[in-house]
Amino acid sequence: MLRYLIVKGIKMKYIEIKKIAQRLRKHQTDSEWKLWERIRKRQLKGRKFLRQHPILYDRKSEYLNFFIPDFYCAEENLIVEVDGKIHDYQKNRDRQRQLILEAKGLKVVRIKNEDLNDIEKVLEKISSHFVNKKQFR
Repeated sequence: MLRYLIVKGIKMKYIEIKKIAQRLRKHQTDSEWKLWERIRKRQLKGRKFLRQHPILYDRKSEYLNFFIPDFYCAEENLIVEVDGKIHDYQKNRDRQRQLILEAKGLKVVRIKNEDLNDIEKVLEKISSHFVNKKQFR
């Protein structure tokens, strides 16, 4: 689930945003944990993934805008989102966030919770988005 906050009129320091991300990591969903166990520590073709890593955007306005995606791979400019049922009801919001992230040069891969029943297929889907097909490390 891509989490986001818009804080109007409040100047947040990056350390405060990181604390929000840390809280989210402590309360990961079962589906997020299942995927994390397979992509952490460079297990997926040597790529390093971070979980709940803040992505800042639009720092020019009075709003501090950021997203906290489920997983982020800087080496591939790739975000992986594990979508639960709530995403069936917020498709427009998800589409808008995806457009913002893509404008920043990031790719977004969405995985439904039920897709994790075939974890190998999910891992293949994620790795198919790697630009550099060479295995790291």
